[in-house]
Amino acid sequence: MGTSVYRHIGESFRLTQGPESAQLRHDRLLLWRRDHTVTRLAHPTRLDRARSIGYRAKTGFLVVRVRVRRGGQRKRAIIAGRRPKRKGILRMTLAKSLQRIAEERAQKHYPNLEVLNSYWVGEDGKEKFFEVILLDPSQPTIAADPRLEWITASSQRGRVFRGLTRAGRDGRGLRWKGKGAERMRPSRTRNRRDVRRTQVKVIP
Repeated sequence: MGTSVYRHIGESFRLTQGPESAQLRHDRLLLWRRDHTVTRLAHPTRLDRARSIGYRAKTGFLVVRVRVRRGGQRKRAIIAGRRPKRKGILRMTLAKSLQRIAEERAQKHYPNLEVLNSYWVGEDGKEKFFEVILLDPSQPTIAADPRLEWITASSQRGRVFRGLTRAGRDGRGLRWKGKGAERMRPSRTRNRRDVRRTQVKVIP
């Protein structure tokens, strides 16, 4: 059985990440850094990955590349006396992943569309680049497709802000099952509310 064309596309992209393609990767990232934060694309850079998470070359689909700054939160050093551990400027990492932030930025840029999924395409020392796939729920071709009509439901509005994408489910801990993940569903905050509601205050 022959190898599919998408397998060859994936292999060619992986070759661009090696040391022999450093110049090609540098030139590509140099062009991407000069683009806008959210840049609309004619077609996906990684067609194999895009199709595996739902992309189809049909009306109603949109692909954008989003640039996100790497690293934690940069905090200004306070002037009052503190030991470095208590200054609150180191290890201020985000609770969300950079991929979720990229999806939310794409959603804010296109408020009439809905984010389907996203994938990584590159990074340098300062920024990461993700390509986000968006769908237009108002398109008749989307509503007529039995594999895509679910996104036209009202319950899917703003799905990226509620952690319903793949990156969102990763951040909510829904990829883990079994022992140690008992309180991940339906959400960690919901379980904390249930614990507080059942606590009984004991007055001595």
